[in-house]
Amino acid sequence: MSFFKKLKESIATKTETVTSKFKEGLEKTRKGFVEKVTDLITRRKKIDEEFYEELEEILIGADVGVTTVMNLIDDLREEVRKRRIEEAADLQPILSEKLIGLLRGDEENDIRLKQDGLTVILFVGVNGVGKTTTIGKLAHRYKQQGKKVLMAAGDTFRAGAIEQLEVWGERVGVDVIKHQAGSDPAAVMFDAVQAAKQRSADILLCDTAGRLQNKTNLMEELNKIFRVIQREVPDAPHEVLMVLDATTGQNALSQAKLFGEKSGVTGLVLTKLDGTAKGGIVIAIRQELNLPVKFVGLGEKMDDLQQFDSEQFVHALFAGLIQDQEKEQQAEA
Repeated sequence: MSFFKKLKESIATKTETVTSKFKEGLEKTRKGFVEKVTDLITRRKKIDEEFYEELEEILIGADVGVTTVMNLIDDLREEVRKRRIEEAADLQPILSEKLIGLLRGDEENDIRLKQDGLTVILFVGVNGVGKTTTIGKLAHRYKQQGKKVLMAAGDTFRAGAIEQLEVWGERVGVDVIKHQAGSDPAAVMFDAVQAAKQRSADILLCDTAGRLQNKTNLMEELNKIFRVIQREVPDAPHEVLMVLDATTGQNALSQAKLFGEKSGVTGLVLTKLDGTAKGGIVIAIRQELNLPVKFVGLGEKMDDLQQFDSEQFVHALFAGLIQDQEKEQQAEA
């Protein structure tokens, strides 16, 4: 059975809504990346040095990351030699297969939720990446699943951050624990954990500052938050999710490296994937950071934050090709 056929059958077991969200959300990347690859294969037909060079350029242009691209091209050369492939068209399913391999990690990308008792999820990331919106959408997601959710407005430094979280709280029907602007974020977290315990909440989603106006080091501030939470819930936070804006490409990767090393990040959320043609950044991040991508933002709507799925991602990119293959097979039949 061909790789694309297997991929399609695997996707068929998943919900149609999610599949179409991935397709719509990745449309720009599909046009900027897969359609260029298809065009290259149609033009060149044969696999030669120039073919590899052009493919390399397309992959780097989609923000797959230079190191990852070099390794991927080496892998493809090896496959071409081993399988004695001459036609460029025969390389497409192999490329797709390799991309799924690059996106899949050994670890699970499920959120670690406690079976009973309180799960504390901390969100970190620089200002402007969509952190507060992500928290609001995640609160909606868990509330829809019947969980009792609370949100903590721990970004007390950015103007309007507390109000923004409150707006989300009203929209999704989830309470927000807050103090005044400029107050100590660790004190907000203390109150939020107490409230979550008193109200028997299942999940507490905590916003944190992206940067501080004063001279205090942001990492020291985060460490203080960690200590306060751990004193009240010893095994918390259960997840530390770093939110990155996919439209910033390689810049997002640098942010993740900086933050990730110091703040105990357990997973990533990539927002605004629908707004970029450089969705390859998911592959670069996955490879260079060895951190699981747990959620991706595929649009503006409340339910457009989706759990990351490597098969859905690659299927959405190559959807047009899979349809073409099916048409060809039908025509032959």
